[in-house]
Amino acid sequence: MQRAVQVLALAGSAGLLLGALAFEHIGGMAPCPLCIWQRWPHLVALLGAGALVWWPFALVGAGGAATSGGIGVYHTGVERGWWDSPASCAAGNVSGLSSEELLAQIMAAPVVRCDEVPWEMLGLSMASWNAVASFGIAALWLASLRLS
Repeated sequence: MQRAVQVLALAGSAGLLLGALAFEHIGGMAPCPLCIWQRWPHLVALLGAGALVWWPFALVGAGGAATSGGIGVYHTGVERGWWDSPASCAAGNVSGLSSEELLAQIMAAPVVRCDEVPWEMLGLSMASWNAVASFGIAALWLASLRLS
């Protein structure tokens, strides 16, 4: 039973990563910086595969998934206007730039904003769904420890 729960947790993180990549590369929905930040902890969570051999790796899986969930909650707050977005989601410093430099910066700036919701289902954005799923995956990892 423990192995089945661990495999389910691994499949959850892999599925979220694959889903994000599908939305980006197949659906044409470019990610904002916070969307990218939510992906990295799931790569760490995939290191939880080591738990199939040695149990402490389950803590790595749980930590990675929970971190992605936390970033998802933060991103949801940015989308809903509860707090400001990080500087990486906004324009840089433009003081002292020539008009050509300013135009070059504008043209090179990402077009995806962190505070806009590009897709939602049942009233929840992708960031919100990532938070829900990630915390569920973290719970699976922790449950697998109890099953040992």
